Amino acid sequence: MAEDTATTAATADDRQILLQRIYVKDCSFESPRSPAVFASPVTPEITVNMHSDSKTVDTDTYEVVLSVTAEAKHEERNVFLVEVKQAGLFVIKGFDEQDLAMIVATYCPNILFPYLREMVSDLTLKGGMAPLLLQPMNFDALFAQQQQAAANGTTGH
Repeated sequence: MAEDTATTAATADDRQILLQRIYVKDCSFESPRSPAVFASPVTPEITVNMHSDSKTVDTDTYEVVLSVTAEAKHEERNVFLVEVKQAGLFVIKGFDEQDLAMIVATYCPNILFPYLREMVSDLTLKGGMAPLLLQPMNFDALFAQQQQAAANGTTGH
């Protein structure tokens, strides 16, 4: 019994999640109708699509990229388009495959999201628009939905 406890404690101590770097991998802002778009006030319809990807960079090192595309249209005409890929390098050690998948799909995007939100807000503001404030995301719930969809044999994004 004492050996089992010591083994479990050693395994738990070996688990690590270390943030190495946060960086902008790509960003763009387009306002194809400026300066005409500033002539009259508009309330555009905004669609936001977000997803995350991850890849192994080196042993225990993963790049996680949180991407967002936000498009604003008014009367079917483009007002602006903003795209940002916020990335991070994470060293993740000592976790089984299932926990690792959960970490790169939930924990890492939660770390990156505030940086992504700030970049989107800054780009829209610097483009002469009202700052676009992305609403908080529940990455844990999204991961659970994707896991449930995979268990049911369907795809869910």
